[in-house]
Amino acid sequence: MIHLQNVSVVFGGTPIFTDLSWAIPDEEQRIGLVGPNGAGKSTLLRVITGDQEIESGRVDRGATTVGYLEQSLNEQPGDATVREAALQAFDEVLELEAREEKITAQLEAATDYESDSYAKLLDRLSRVQEQLNARDAHRIRSQTEATLAGLGFQPDDMERPLKSFSGGWRMRVALAKLLLQRPDVLLLDEPTNHLDIDSIAWLESYLDSYSGTVVLVSHDRYVLDRMVTQIAELTRGRLSLYDGSYSYYLEERKERRAQWKAEYENQQKRINEIEEFISRFRYNASKAAQVQSRIKKLEKMERIPPPPDSEDRISFRFPDPPRSGRVVLELSSFSKTYAGENGPVRVFDDAGPLAVERGDTIALVGPNGAGKSTLARMLRGTEAFEGERSEGHNVQLAHFAQHQADALPMDATIMQTVRGVSPSTPDTTLRTLLGAFLFTGDDVFKQIEVLSGGEKSRVALACTLLSPANVLILDEPTNHLDIQSKDVLIEAIQQYTGTCIIVSHDRYFLDEVSTHTWRVGNGDVRIFHGPYSEMQWQVEHGTAAALDPDPDAASNSANGTADAAHETSESATTPTNGTSLRPDDAFADLNSYEVRQEMEATEEKIMELEAKKEELEAQMADPAALEEGNMRALTEDYQALEAELAELYPTWEALTEHVMALEEA
Repeated sequence: MIHLQNVSVVFGGTPIFTDLSWAIPDEEQRIGLVGPNGAGKSTLLRVITGDQEIESGRVDRGATTVGYLEQSLNEQPGDATVREAALQAFDEVLELEAREEKITAQLEAATDYESDSYAKLLDRLSRVQEQLNARDAHRIRSQTEATLAGLGFQPDDMERPLKSFSGGWRMRVALAKLLLQRPDVLLLDEPTNHLDIDSIAWLESYLDSYSGTVVLVSHDRYVLDRMVTQIAELTRGRLSLYDGSYSYYLEERKERRAQWKAEYENQQKRINEIEEFISRFRYNASKAAQVQSRIKKLEKMERIPPPPDSEDRISFRFPDPPRSGRVVLELSSFSKTYAGENGPVRVFDDAGPLAVERGDTIALVGPNGAGKSTLARMLRGTEAFEGERSEGHNVQLAHFAQHQADALPMDATIMQTVRGVSPSTPDTTLRTLLGAFLFTGDDVFKQIEVLSGGEKSRVALACTLLSPANVLILDEPTNHLDIQSKDVLIEAIQQYTGTCIIVSHDRYFLDEVSTHTWRVGNGDVRIFHGPYSEMQWQVEHGTAAALDPDPDAASNSANGTADAAHETSESATTPTNGTSLRPDDAFADLNSYEVRQEMEATEEKIMELEAKKEELEAQMADPAALEEGNMRALTEDYQALEAELAELYPTWEALTEHVMALEEA
């Protein structure tokens, strides 16, 4: 349990919070820490870890271990590989392994097997191995690789130097290391910022079974609604707790805010009455005692801070775009190859054809590196590829990508920049849009050159939205936006009469705006009608529940990250890469006897593999495996078994359901 008692923090003479108290349990709580930008959420997390000095109060952590993932990395990576950096989570185990290796070398060099020194070495080795067994040392490498795979790393990435990756991928390694350490309380500050949709889903699954407490700061409503069981709202230096999901918190907050406002107004009324009495009778000798009594009462009164201003819904509408033709963009069958470090990298291989029609809002989803942004550029016409692109009648394109922030005029103010894009738009409309993107008051007069990267990105997005285009291509538009700003963008896109193509990992946002979902991966693009959640349903329960043809994905499948969405309903009945796996309707051509025979054969195979898996687990738990140097081979065999079982389980389930359906018929 972590206790914060009457904690106060002041920055530059401005109090961030005063007399804040909070008790955080250390087992199986999922807490969403929310509040407006600048409320002090990240500061509060640093107070909990002890990295932030406090003005007054007390923080009692006891024996509770705390892990903290910051929004940005401050340290530069050394020469460690991805695997080595993540394995640092097990420093104690690695140190024990080094001691074991040293003692083993000393034993091998010894010649007098009857001496006391040899007996002492054997005793030391035995104690080290006992400690290694107690820490499940044989599992740390498989756990590390499984966690890295869940967060999107491919097998070939494991041996690459960490410094060769971008900051977002290094954040993933930092997250993997933290998850592997399994502290009692896990503090995550915007952990999904650098994750794709598959990795976010894996993280949700991982944290769902996490035995400790998780405190999560996030602007992802989907994550907050699916994961948290309590909301801690930090507003105006006060912390308010709400049991339930984020959606419940929004409703309950309305009632509490109304009560807060009533209590504040009643106190203000009482204060005014007391001050009026003091002012009226201050110099009246007969009322002196009463005046002094009221002065003391005011001094002792615990003042209720004013409640936050009512959150008037900010609205923004796109300029009415000119009407385009029915078919906006088309790509023929296409391929795309990049020159990689180790040879050509095939991003798309005879994918398509694809067509975008007027009024569509298309979500491009898929793992990082699958080619979503490449496809967006191909649709825009700025990326060369093998194939043909055609543009419909009267198409006017506008494009937003994160790097566009670098093209803003550095010597102009924010207001001048957006006015330059849309000179005829009234200042009130421009201010409303900028307010929606977190620029309020005098912020709009800041020069672009003094803004952070995230602030520049928001200005670039505002400029894109002001363009009178009938086709918008938006690459990660919700990055750096808070929940309220996302709601403004959602409403604007819903009312937009043009065509929109969006790359995003924010599932709530995509569900609210998209009419179609294009799944990018394995060199192809799979088309689903409906938003992201409809695609997920098709993958998990419908006709798209086929296997990923990528053999590496099968390994990830065992760790909860299989990307089953690579198959559309049209291809779902065809096994891929020679595998025997197939969905339920693939057995329609078999009679009941044949289906039952295949089900029983699959069941026998599963039982055989599960027995082998148990044998391998017993061997991996045997200290002799470490002594004989067999652990790596055993681990590889174990992972191969897990992958094979992960392929067989859905086949057996589909066969069982088919048999039951035939029996009911």
